[in-house]
Amino acid sequence: MALNCPWCHRVTLPRNILGLQHSITLDVLFPNRTGEEDPAGPNLWQFAPGRAAALTGAPLPECTAETATGQSLRLIRDLYAAEGSNERSVPILYDKQSRRIVSNESAKIIRMLNQWSAALGSALSNAERPNLYPFDAELRAEIENWNDCIYNAINNGAYKAGFSSDQVIYAQAFKMYFATLDQLDDLLSDGRPFLTGASFTEADLRLFPTLYRHDPIYYVRMKLNGGRILDYPYLWHWMCRVYALDGVESAGSLIHREQGYFGRA
Repeated sequence: MALNCPWCHRVTLPRNILGLQHSITLDVLFPNRTGEEDPAGPNLWQFAPGRAAALTGAPLPECTAETATGQSLRLIRDLYAAEGSNERSVPILYDKQSRRIVSNESAKIIRMLNQWSAALGSALSNAERPNLYPFDAELRAEIENWNDCIYNAINNGAYKAGFSSDQVIYAQAFKMYFATLDQLDDLLSDGRPFLTGASFTEADLRLFPTLYRHDPIYYVRMKLNGGRILDYPYLWHWMCRVYALDGVESAGSLIHREQGYFGRA
């Protein structure tokens, strides 16, 4: 996992919230990918626990070596290559027993961890452990609707705005992003603690990583300077409420986040 990456954050969150920290190990990449000078080439996710971060002048204590394969691989690319794939992305859910990649799609991994959390060794009892995707058909439909909206307008929308070289695409993404923030703030104004009501669900989980990065990162880096989350009173209170849930704070890293977006490797 890369603790600066919002798609990885979508996986570290359920791992912690569902009580799976001790049964599912976590290998942590250096926040910056390889540069032009690297013998393997640029833009590759790397394990570099001894590498100093520019922001701190010292190695980041969360960074680890690769332990999933038992081979201490340096690059995520090499983990995929062992299975004949040219893929290079994270997150990765890896099965140490079968020595295979289970999934590299964060949305699917969230569902897997939620559905099989007890069998995977959750430290929480059934009564303590939240269900991120409850069985109620009407609630599931509401979660799916929010998932689609949040992905298109917020999760992916931030990247469309930040990395587009086309002014029209940027303007459309910018408009949709902030219109959706307005919609979410209005939704939460009725006093509900979470997006679909009283319980924290997958919809909240998928929204949080992007909004967690908005004020300190995306406001500048993604040119999303139409407002801060702090300016949306109900969304801001929702952010604080989610951050206070057990396991949420330790699922991310402020230093990794800033090193990844603003620091030099």
